[in-house]
Amino acid sequence: MAKIEKIAAKSVYDPPTYSQAIRVSGAQTLVFVAGQVPYDKKGGAAHPGDFKAQAREVFRSVVAQVKAAGGSVQTIVKINSYVTDIRYRADFATIRQEVFAGRLPASTLVQVVALAHPDWMIEVEAIAVI
Repeated sequence: MAKIEKIAAKSVYDPPTYSQAIRVSGAQTLVFVAGQVPYDKKGGAAHPGDFKAQAREVFRSVVAQVKAAGGSVQTIVKINSYVTDIRYRADFATIRQEVFAGRLPASTLVQVVALAHPDWMIEVEAIAVI
């Protein structure tokens, strides 16, 4: 089984809201999850205009993809997140904390001009180890 641990260089600030780095040893399988977006059941945009609902749907999809590969939320070691407005940062951080329950993966958050559908407000990709 993979050993996953948070690390941070002593010379670099280690914020409490995400992990600067994750060290993985003994991993057998890597899972790369493509950017997940808030799809509804028919492939359209779920929850137009509601960032929190879209973020929860996106994280639900990320975790579901990892579970389908045999992992769990605890095996996610890296996420890259894209939002269309950086003002969503606080809501994003709260929802990410709910999902990861204190064991936060290495994380990047970037504001983008747009995503592939005009009603999407967030996209998250992930890497997990099993």
